[in-house]
Amino acid sequence: MNPSSPVADPSGGPAGAPALQTPGLWRRMACWLYEGMLLFAVVFVAGWLFSTLGQMRDAMDSRRHLLQAFLFVVFGVYFVWFWAKGQTLAMKTWNIRLVDREGHAVTQGRALVRYLLSWVWFLPPLAAIAPFKLSGAESALLISGWVVVWALLARFHPRQQFWHDAWAGTQLVTSRPMSRR
Repeated sequence: MNPSSPVADPSGGPAGAPALQTPGLWRRMACWLYEGMLLFAVVFVAGWLFSTLGQMRDAMDSRRHLLQAFLFVVFGVYFVWFWAKGQTLAMKTWNIRLVDREGHAVTQGRALVRYLLSWVWFLPPLAAIAPFKLSGAESALLISGWVVVWALLARFHPRQQFWHDAWAGTQLVTSRPMSRR
């Protein structure tokens, strides 16, 4: 399937074309978790590169905020690149594809908007716990609780999509892995 070709929408797409089907919540969350595991390699390489070139001696270096900003940009490049092509590796594994509302491939601009909006998964709990001196376990529990609540809020969307997808004009659909060109 061509990444720019539309996937028919059940509300009036071309006759005989497959309908857009939202993957189940459990499958999307399994994909999300797998994506997080794959990002360990991205963080490792980017962190090593930044630390080596910047000659950082320890994790509490005064430049750690620069490292965090660098990782934010690296994640952005990673996700925008792959989403504009339709799928990340984790999405290919779980047969999920990112398209716009009409079923077309997303542009890099729309992928960037989705990336920025996707931080709603983490920024609210991080902002809430920032003023407190919480342990790692307490922080992980609060962040995990927010992730569960945010994921369950997708049940209230008419097509069961995550809200950051609705705001970005994108949607996750069931799709076979796209072949290489």
